[in-house]
Amino acid sequence: MNNILFVFEGQKTENQIIDNLEKFFMNENLIITCAYCSTIYQVYKEILDDEDLDTFNLLKNRNQNQEILKDYDRNDFAEIYMFFDYDGHDTIADDTKLMELLTFFDEETDKGKLYISYPMVESLKHILDYDSFKDLKVKCKEKINYKNLVSQNCINILQDFTSYTYETWLKLIEAHLSKLNYIVSNTYNIPSEIITQLSLFSKQLEKYIEVDQTVGVLNSFPVFLHDYYGNQKLKEILG
Repeated sequence: MNNILFVFEGQKTENQIIDNLEKFFMNENLIITCAYCSTIYQVYKEILDDEDLDTFNLLKNRNQNQEILKDYDRNDFAEIYMFFDYDGHDTIADDTKLMELLTFFDEETDKGKLYISYPMVESLKHILDYDSFKDLKVKCKEKINYKNLVSQNCINILQDFTSYTYETWLKLIEAHLSKLNYIVSNTYNIPSEIITQLSLFSKQLEKYIEVDQTVGVLNSFPVFLHDYYGNQKLKEILG
């Protein structure tokens, strides 16, 4: 059994998602979750302050994680995965910084691998109907009260992250992976290969952010599963 460390921007919503996800996927691993409780751009500041950044010790030293991680050190974890929001409206948001972060955090067995949800983790359920999801985009450089927007534009069975069934996950994974492929290659179906977070962000910039200050709505958890299992294995899971 491998120990895997999941790092979340917040403490509540992401934990609800991963607790449900674990019922159906990755249950052969011991997953420990902790929170950073700040934006991805604060992570960037930490990196600037310490070029020899040790991700694990940075996390362990934060108050909210000391109890969770007290019995562990970096060698106890085979992989570190980090899940953060795009947060384009943040006062310190900077797309160049995010590009550097995605380059820095690109290996789960080293400093960790970073995944970004566009615009926020609630994007997982931002589906009013599966047919229109391909073209769904939202403003990303201003406050739009996204959580409230999602709650009003969401299929009822997707409202509560804790109640998702295996079948619900399969539909969500297929929809978000198809959206990933559409953003990167203009084809709305399951990708035929792994797509890096850097490639995804480059296309978000090119097609949305730099055009009309929007992002194509996309959640990082299905994308993570695609990377984790590999293209062929996940296609088999999806049937």
